[in-house]
Amino acid sequence: MKTFGTYLVELLRAYEVDTVFGIPGVHTIELYRGLPGSGIRHVTPRHEQGAGFMADGYARASGRPGVCFIITGPGLTNVATAVAQAFADSVPMLVISGVNARGHMGSGEGFLHELPDQRQLMKQVTAFSHTILKMEELEPVLARAFAVFASARPRPVHIEIPIDLMAADASHLPVPRRASAPARPAPDAESIARVAKLAGEAARPLILAGGGAADAAAPLHRLAEALDAPVVMTVNGRGVLPAGHPLAVPCTPSLQGCAELIAGADLVIAVGTELGPTDFDPYGTGRPTINGRLVRIDIDPEQAMRGSRADITVISDAGAALCALFAAAAGSTCSRRGGAERAARARDEVRSGLDPMMTVGLRLLEKVREVLPDAIVVGDSTQPAYAGCLAYASMRPRSWFCSSTGYGTLGYALPAAIGAALSVPERPVVCLIGDGGIQFTLAELGSAVDAETPLIVLLWNNSGYGEIKTHMQFRGVEPLGVDIYTPDFQLLARGFGWEYLSLDPGQPLGAMLRYAALNRQRVLIEVNEGEALASKGNFLRL
Repeated sequence: MKTFGTYLVELLRAYEVDTVFGIPGVHTIELYRGLPGSGIRHVTPRHEQGAGFMADGYARASGRPGVCFIITGPGLTNVATAVAQAFADSVPMLVISGVNARGHMGSGEGFLHELPDQRQLMKQVTAFSHTILKMEELEPVLARAFAVFASARPRPVHIEIPIDLMAADASHLPVPRRASAPARPAPDAESIARVAKLAGEAARPLILAGGGAADAAAPLHRLAEALDAPVVMTVNGRGVLPAGHPLAVPCTPSLQGCAELIAGADLVIAVGTELGPTDFDPYGTGRPTINGRLVRIDIDPEQAMRGSRADITVISDAGAALCALFAAAAGSTCSRRGGAERAARARDEVRSGLDPMMTVGLRLLEKVREVLPDAIVVGDSTQPAYAGCLAYASMRPRSWFCSSTGYGTLGYALPAAIGAALSVPERPVVCLIGDGGIQFTLAELGSAVDAETPLIVLLWNNSGYGEIKTHMQFRGVEPLGVDIYTPDFQLLARGFGWEYLSLDPGQPLGAMLRYAALNRQRVLIEVNEGEALASKGNFLRL
């Protein structure tokens, strides 16, 4: 007999799923029957929220969907925060959960892990949520999920399976097979011709690149150079032009210098970006004004109608649209529009306007990039990560992401970094997290040991919730609830089997990073904020 839970595992393998994150429970045991020998690795977090964050990091680093097995009830409510973060940032994630047996769902009789309506909870933070009531439903529903991941705006999907159905005999079902995903939408020729005409007439073109352009770096690079157009990259778009490229502007658009660059453009081509407030106006000072013609290229027609209204909207896969636009504009491109000079002015003005805290945080990130240029850096909601959001330039796409945009959760970076390291094992991964944030998910240090995952944690210690404390003081509110007990991270790290290092003034950070990366170690490096600010970041030298 082949159980339905085993059939599900075989179907996931047909879709080339190689990793599942989850904590086994009495309501998901049957999902685990088929895992041994399936070729799918199972990773056990210490909390279901950690499972979701691991799946998120796995997906962001690799571009492949992260997959979770989650128990009914509390498991699902625990993972919901991580799913919401993925939903806000358009991250592909498949959450497969149990639900009470058919006939018991929503009964109110007090069955174990009972919720009135799990789907109602999950449909708020997913592309769709579906309850499998018949075995024959699974294959088409999974095909729908992977079509969302591959062909539409990628977002989480939730599928729940009644516990009685998981254990049922599925021997009669056909051999699991993968459905071909539909092609992503292609641009219409008329719209591309209109955009190409505007591009040919523009004297000061500009490209805004968001997370939707992450897999279209090559055609975007070609178009930017052909138009001599600076490229302003949002947090999730960093790396579509590499650090050091003369047209790259890896800066928050509302900062002085960057906002002026955008306002001065006579044509703005926005690719794969919501133009939303956490990317474009994180401090509430006012989004940059777009005075020129606006073109929006987006895979999601509904999202393209939100926010700034475009003169021309192209609903398309970003790469296909950029390739078509490059071909259409080939005869009218110009490399003498002062793009490099405009980009350099914007970058310089942004850097000169950063306060000491952000300057030191940015230097920390740039030291990581200098020593480990191929590293993936995963940030939490912590002050150096905010500095990275403002002006950090990564070397390639999917190399810098954090939780301080969109949903904005704390404790994200550690489990997400574990997921990233598992999905791209050939690259070093650095987790940047604060002493407050890491206490949300501290136990996931043990998950990294279980999974034998090399990882570098840069722990920014300001003995509390420093960013919130600063904001309270700025607003004239007496700080309360932000000065929290700080544990001994050296003892904690070593208790979890990690190596501990302290970055003191005069200590060589570069040597610490190289040691950890070359030896594939799990190392926690503690950075004291007071000492970092006192030295103005100079202690970061090699």
